[in-house]
Amino acid sequence: MPLICLVRHGQASATAGTYDVLSGLGRAQASAVGQELARRGLRDPHLVAGTLTRQRDTARIAAEAAGFQGPVHEDARWNEYDHIALLGRYVPPRTEGRSVQDLLDHALGEWMKDSCPAEGGSWTEFEEGARVALGELGAALGRGRDAVVFTSAGLVAALCGALLSLSGEGVVALNRVAVNASITTLVVGGSGTTLLTFNEHGHFAGGGRQMLTYR
Repeated sequence: MPLICLVRHGQASATAGTYDVLSGLGRAQASAVGQELARRGLRDPHLVAGTLTRQRDTARIAAEAAGFQGPVHEDARWNEYDHIALLGRYVPPRTEGRSVQDLLDHALGEWMKDSCPAEGGSWTEFEEGARVALGELGAALGRGRDAVVFTSAGLVAALCGALLSLSGEGVVALNRVAVNASITTLVVGGSGTTLLTFNEHGHFAGGGRQMLTYR
């Protein structure tokens, strides 16, 4: 049965002029996850990435480290939500003492409850786009081929939540613990797509522990 590996991008540059750039550590994480993907012996992997710079660069670096020869296909349905816009839209005016992660958790929860946002798409549209992209990918693979998708934590959490029928709070909890350059594995079978593993990051164990980050 085909496997689909969802890879979260490497660490982005929170202190750079734009968030959508891999940090130096993020580039090292991308190389490490590429080596891990090579170790798994994936079958003629079909490579897909969102169109965000941090996703595309993670794909390029990981593919080079893994020795994958095929092209990386880009699909904007694997793009992350705009977390800056969500924070601006849903975070209350007084937030003293709350971490950025707490504020993002709150914003995500509010977005999920907002069926008709004044601007931008809804959570339902975001999740549905990811589900359709995943369904099309699984249907296209056939029995003898696997896939690797370079995406973001929100997409991974949304899909895992849908596959496990989780509440919005459960999806937010998954999003919160997603490790940069982690691997979530799905298996495509006759009865549909099933979650096999979530947020694997053993390639950052032992001597690689210093590369483990969440944001």
